[in-house]
Amino acid sequence: MWRRKSGSMLVESPRIDLLPDGAPGPRRFKIKVADQKERRGLVDSLLKSRYGWRGYQAVGLPTDPTVTKFTLAAMEEGSSIGAITVSFDSPQKLSCDDAFGPEVDAMRREGRKLCEFTKLAVDPTTATKRVLASLFHVAYIVAHRIRGYDTLLIEVNPRHVRYYERMLGFRVIGAERLNRSVRAPAVLLTADFSYILEQVGRFGGHPELAAEERSLYPFVFSLSEEASIMARMQSVQAQRERKPAAPGAEPDEPHPEDALPSDLMPH
Repeated sequence: MWRRKSGSMLVESPRIDLLPDGAPGPRRFKIKVADQKERRGLVDSLLKSRYGWRGYQAVGLPTDPTVTKFTLAAMEEGSSIGAITVSFDSPQKLSCDDAFGPEVDAMRREGRKLCEFTKLAVDPTTATKRVLASLFHVAYIVAHRIRGYDTLLIEVNPRHVRYYERMLGFRVIGAERLNRSVRAPAVLLTADFSYILEQVGRFGGHPELAAEERSLYPFVFSLSEEASIMARMQSVQAQRERKPAAPGAEPDEPHPEDALPSDLMPH
C-alpha cells in the first residue's frame, strides 16, 4: 500500500490466488512481532526487495515506530518470508487519507473505528497461502478482537482489486486515482471485521475446503487456535499491567507491541 512519506504499497506480485497452498500439518514458520533490531532489519530487507524491483523507493520500516502502528513478520529458519504493518486511526490520520481523504473522513463521520493494513510483502520463493493467511489473521486478531476496531482499509493497484475482493472479501470504496507520493494509480478497499469474523468461523482451520471455497479463509487459524493466540496476548498485557514502575520513573508510553508476546503462533 502507499504511504504519504515512504511511498509504499501492497506488493503486486505474486498474486494471492497463485501462491501455493502450503504443506499440511503443523506450521513450520512463526508469526513474530518485529520488535527487535535484527528482526526489523530482516523485514526491512524483504520490503526493499519486494518493492524495489517495482521501482518504488524508500520503502521500509520507520526507525521511529509510534503508538499507532506495529509490524508482524513471518519467520522461518532465521529469515523473514512475509510481513504486514497494522496502523490505527489517530489525529495523524492514516496513509490512505492522502489519496482518499473524503472517503475516509466519511467513514469517520459514520462513527467507524478505522485501521489500515500496509506494507504487505511475501517472499515468492518460500511464502504460501498459509503464510499470508496467518499474517492477515494475527493482524486481524490484534486490530479487532483485542483492540475493538471495526473497519479495515487497504490500498491496492487497480489490477489487483479482483483478487482482494475474491480472496478476502474486500469491496471498493474509493475509485481509482493517482497516488501523488509514488505517481501510480490506487484503489481504496474496505472490509468489515464482522465479515472477517464470520469467514474465520466458517472456514478457519479447514484447508481441505480450499478446493470449493476459493478464498484465503480456509488457510487462516481455527477459532480454537485464535482463542489460544488471544489468551497469550491478554496474559502478556496483564503481566505488563501488574509490573510496578521504578520509583520516580515516568510511566511508559503505551505501545501496541507491548501487549504482544514475541511469538504469536497458537500453542
